[in-house]
Amino acid sequence: MESSRYLSELLQCVRCGSCKTFCPTYDEDSTEGMGARGRLMLLWGLSSEQLKPTPILNERIFSCILCGACSGSCPPGIDIKEVIYHGRSLLRKTDKKRRYLRFLTRFSTKRPKLSFRLLSMFQYILFPYLFKKGLLPFKIHLPERQLKEMPQVYKVSKKKGRVAVFTGCAVNFLYPYLRESLINVLNGLGYEVILPVGEMCCGVPLRALGLEEEAINLAKKNLEIFSRLNVDAVLSLCPTCTLAIKVEYPKLIGEGIDKARDISSFFLDELNSSQYSLLPPLKGVVFHDPCHLKYGLGIEREPREIIKNIGIDLIKTEGDRCCGFGGIFSLSYKELSQGLLNKCIGDYIKTGAETIITSCPGCMIQLTKGAENKPVLHLIEVIEEALFQQS
Repeated sequence: MESSRYLSELLQCVRCGSCKTFCPTYDEDSTEGMGARGRLMLLWGLSSEQLKPTPILNERIFSCILCGACSGSCPPGIDIKEVIYHGRSLLRKTDKKRRYLRFLTRFSTKRPKLSFRLLSMFQYILFPYLFKKGLLPFKIHLPERQLKEMPQVYKVSKKKGRVAVFTGCAVNFLYPYLRESLINVLNGLGYEVILPVGEMCCGVPLRALGLEEEAINLAKKNLEIFSRLNVDAVLSLCPTCTLAIKVEYPKLIGEGIDKARDISSFFLDELNSSQYSLLPPLKGVVFHDPCHLKYGLGIEREPREIIKNIGIDLIKTEGDRCCGFGGIFSLSYKELSQGLLNKCIGDYIKTGAETIITSCPGCMIQLTKGAENKPVLHLIEVIEEALFQQS
């Protein structure tokens, strides 16, 4: 975001407070600086030189979970999330608390394969130690290999079309079996699947830490790779990645990956209820809306419609809660993250939920931590089982 637009956005704030209505961090800690309005006022104070960078100012600006719920409720239409991104880029040099996170994020996004190998070698020593010390808020187990080390093109005999897959870091390094499920479903529908070589991180973790230039470099590389492909769609199993490459890249580098789509909107168009084999009745199923899917991409109906077509009756929940993951947020604000998770899981338990379906790998990490002995499934797993359980 250019400085002139940043100041213009800040000036549009009328201090109405509508943005606080759906703010998860304000819901957890109802002090003014923990809501969107308070953060905008603090950034205006910083830009007008009424305030100087301090640790407490940094804490308020970096405590935003970047869910995007506030922007849709802002009467003047301020792009609050982009304003927060820009504010963090201004504060990054004075923000000492996250300096090691910045180093590790820079390193891992520049050298993902090396990072994966190093972490794989030491995961059984390093991860339990970090978890025990409270430095890692969730348990992690890395797979034996990344999916990108597998063949890059998955062909079909009777080709209906071609689809490229934006893998994303969470699926590539933590849940490669989800991408295998996506490939199986697409191949089963007659689509040739391409996993392009050279895909980089979408850049969201870097932007969350105020590293705009580094994120811009990754965005340009991804755009160059995916814009060359002759495909019908670019699909991702991560709403954060889809939001970044489709909606946020135009703001960041002037152009996005226009063919990027969320899997639920794609499969709702491609599949009808007659193609599914009805699954055995499941009791107590809820769908968890990922924030970036709901607020960023505006998708709520599609995944529920697919689940309904499969023959699963969803329990209606009262309102929607952020699970508290937020990527970097869950590492920097563990107590806030845990508090949001507890409320979210508590609401689901009240409904009698026994199974949680979502469509975000980040939400899966978080919900699995809180939903003891309850399966947390990605939507693509449910689709795959419904399509192929009899084959």
